[in-house]
Amino acid sequence: MKRITTKLVRGHQVASGGNRDPRFPEGTIRMQIPHFAERGLDLSDWFPATLNLSLSPRGFELREANFTFREVDWHPTEPAEDFSFFACEVRSPETDDWFAGWVYYPHPETKPEHFQPDDLLEVMVERKLPGLAYGDPVELRADPHRIVWTEPEETQQG
Repeated sequence: MKRITTKLVRGHQVASGGNRDPRFPEGTIRMQIPHFAERGLDLSDWFPATLNLSLSPRGFELREANFTFREVDWHPTEPAEDFSFFACEVRSPETDDWFAGWVYYPHPETKPEHFQPDDLLEVMVERKLPGLAYGDPVELRADPHRIVWTEPEETQQG
């Protein structure tokens, strides 16, 4: 497992329902969970939101998903989307314990809105992490065959 320190940043708050969008009254994750379970990934007992983890200035390369679901028709009016999930673990500064997680990756080519920066991963965790606030460091580790952390390209001097 390869480890990286990330930073928790504020997201669109659509996954959790915190943005109060009437199309997703309890958040997109709660609406999507039954569809993922039908396809073999039961997240019904997991915290129904995502942590938005910035790797900046680093990036990432997603390689081998544990699960990929195509054309998930999870909403009555929104278009179907493709999703991939990559196993990971997270740890907050308040604890020495690692918690199971999934990098939650709605494929951008099928996602209609709420796009993420290239250096940000959305991560679902088994339960809400204690004492976590925006700006806090969060350690993330994953199998390097599934997710690779990339370094920023060096600026060319001329």
